[in-house]
Amino acid sequence: MAKKYKLKTHKATAKRFKVTGTGKLMRTKGGKSHLRRNSSKRTKRQWDKTLEVTSSGQAKRIKRLAPYLKHYKANPPA
Repeated sequence: MAKKYKLKTHKATAKRFKVTGTGKLMRTKGGKSHLRRNSSKRTKRQWDKTLEVTSSGQAKRIKRLAPYLKHYKANPPA
């Protein structure tokens, strides 16, 4: 019998992306770490929202890097 290998999850990818119940990949916005004082309140508020990953190529790449991402919702990693 052929041995099945476990795939390693790319941890940085797993931390940056979430999967919704319907299977959509969601991402957070970048540019939040510093130099925020110069930005308007409205801009800072918009950084809190999550966006769907619309590019099919990017979604495919994320799924390859984190193959078990859809399982994390029920059982998050430590």
